Amino acid sequence: MKVSIITSCFNREKTIRGCLESVLNQDYPDIEYIVIDGASTDSSLAVINEYKDRIARIVSEPDHGMYEGINKGIRLATGDIIGLVHSDDFLYSNQTISHIVSKFEQTGADFLYGDGLFVNPTDVRKVVRNWIGGTYRLWKVKHGWLPLHPTCYIKKSVMDKRGLYNETYKIAADSDLLFRYLLGGDLSVVYLHEYIVKMRMGGLSTDRKKRQQMWKEDIRMYHSHGMNPTITKIEKMLWKVPQFITAKIK
Repeated sequence: MKVSIITSCFNREKTIRGCLESVLNQDYPDIEYIVIDGASTDSSLAVINEYKDRIARIVSEPDHGMYEGINKGIRLATGDIIGLVHSDDFLYSNQTISHIVSKFEQTGADFLYGDGLFVNPTDVRKVVRNWIGGTYRLWKVKHGWLPLHPTCYIKKSVMDKRGLYNETYKIAADSDLLFRYLLGGDLSVVYLHEYIVKMRMGGLSTDRKKRQQMWKEDIRMYHSHGMNPTITKIEKMLWKVPQFITAKIK
């Protein structure tokens, strides 16, 4: 199985190298790596080009945000499975993709997700949130639960049928896509109980404007799926409480 991995980047000169190397150092041999740069004004593209001989496609041009970049990458992808590694993040181990493919082959799944760690942005050894995905259940999705987006690997054939990210959302497009795929209950979804990604904790919690935008987008997104927006938003937040508790004892 060919795995297409997409990284969307804009002005991430401090973190992009670690992201790239985590993908390029995988022991799985059939990876198509696609990097979409949104015309960075720092040295991100120069760092990316250091690895150009090992990257299948590099696109650098202006866009309107991360989700447009990801959509560009998906349209270029020729793999059987699509996965994302964001420019601030890195895969958990050099065997991560091998383990993902093995689980796909064992189960014939359409959609796979796993566990992830949120880490301190300056000290990636320090765990801030320990996201254990847990077993997939449709009732959980209907009550605001979703898998951690960067741990999700999806068959390209499914994405071709279900559609890509809704670019009218600047923050909630990942949740919208996951609800679109999972609320129907008709996909074969499997949980790989191991860490897939480490993610640097962002500044959303201290950015008032972004928090307000996230709230508005979440409400609109839940409403579009026929869910009670306020109740589902609260339920979503409650699902996250154990992540901070378990991070303290990890």
